[in-house]
Amino acid sequence: MRASTFRRLFNLWPPFLCNSMRLQMLSDDWREARVVLRLRPWNRNYVKSQFGGNLFAMTDPFWMLLVMHQLGSDYYVWDKAAAIDFVAPGREDVYAHFKLEPAVVDELRAAAANGEKVLRWFETEVVTSSGKVIARVRKQIYVRLKPKAR
Repeated sequence: MRASTFRRLFNLWPPFLCNSMRLQMLSDDWREARVVLRLRPWNRNYVKSQFGGNLFAMTDPFWMLLVMHQLGSDYYVWDKAAAIDFVAPGREDVYAHFKLEPAVVDELRAAAANGEKVLRWFETEVVTSSGKVIARVRKQIYVRLKPKAR
């Protein structure tokens, strides 16, 4: 599926659509993505800041998707673990940017070449439009070469 088609369809996915999250940009080569979480009355927490679950959800699938599309169908790619550090209350729209460097893809391919499992951490900052850090999200991605490709 083309990245532009995926972006349009993904933005209709209920967890994103109902919580004012939007995949703003997905590069044609699946190396980069940008997501926004708009602050709305229905997605605020009790103290009127961004709900922590939404801060995590806005970042959840993207490292796995980028790695999966870069490595191709010969690899298993899964989310293995995650952690979030809430740094400051988000009282406005917030953004997350994901950029998968070609060197990291090469590193994953080399590490998984013998069929070994590879675990790699990726970090994303959730920021305001002025660059203030609201949260840091870490995702651990599992990669393994499928048996038929070994």
